[in-house]
Amino acid sequence: MSSPGSGIFSGFTKLCKGLTVILIGGHIVVRLLPSSVIYLALIPARTIPFGWNLITAGYIEQSLHGVVVSVIGLLFMGKLLEPIWGSKEFLKFIFIVNFLTSVCVFTTAIALYYITREENYLYMPLSGFHGVLAGFLVGIKQIVPDQELSLLKIKAKWLPSLMLLISIAISFFTPDSATYLPTLIFGAYIGWIYLRYFQRKPEAKHRGDPSEDFAFSTFFPEFLGPIIDPIASVFHRMLCGKSEASTNAQAYTVGGAPLIGSDPIEASRRRERGARALEERLAAERLAAGKNSEEPQIDESDNV
Repeated sequence: MSSPGSGIFSGFTKLCKGLTVILIGGHIVVRLLPSSVIYLALIPARTIPFGWNLITAGYIEQSLHGVVVSVIGLLFMGKLLEPIWGSKEFLKFIFIVNFLTSVCVFTTAIALYYITREENYLYMPLSGFHGVLAGFLVGIKQIVPDQELSLLKIKAKWLPSLMLLISIAISFFTPDSATYLPTLIFGAYIGWIYLRYFQRKPEAKHRGDPSEDFAFSTFFPEFLGPIIDPIASVFHRMLCGKSEASTNAQAYTVGGAPLIGSDPIEASRRRERGARALEERLAAERLAAGKNSEEPQIDESDNV
């Protein structure tokens, strides 16, 4: 007989299960061999010559609650994102966000050391999958922005902003905020940059998501839009330059006419696919839960 919650805890992809094994295995290794943290976690003063920790740090959870949160977040968010993106793109997203987040955290730690001269920034072991989880929240914002979460009573598009807001608020009351806050911020930002400018879509002739619904200002309340948009445009030009602008002009238009499948049309289709995939998954889980609740009644009638 299936358990009542089997519908909720089923449908996890093989890739997510494999990554779960890596996260749990990494946690067990640092528990049994504490000295391995020096080689696997991101310690800025040791990154040279231990450059591989820019990759390994993201898969090492040093605390039990960290590995529990990471495993649950990976399984449930991967359950939504991987079928829509595809396994290859899903794994590519994880690798890119993890690596670039580690690079940004490393650079920030070095900068903070030169500003404050506190050696703690150089020798603090930094690790965890939470940067990728923050990127996943941005992916959910992109795919099903208007999906309302019954538990929190908010739309999915506000999940990354809410997560960062809560994390920043908590950082004022916890002394170890430096171990997680930069990773969350950079994870969300790198995830947005990749999805906004670089993610390749087989069904479209351009990269990224240029729709206004996924602009940087959509992470903030609407009344801040007039302030955020000019600042975001400056960073956009700094990051992408004129070449990116000319590439977009060629990609999104042909002789001044928009390409089929680009901009708002493509964004609308992507949201429809995400919403449809989520609805189908929820319907399957409700059906499985209904069948499970009927089985005890059938058994009782047979006993009678």
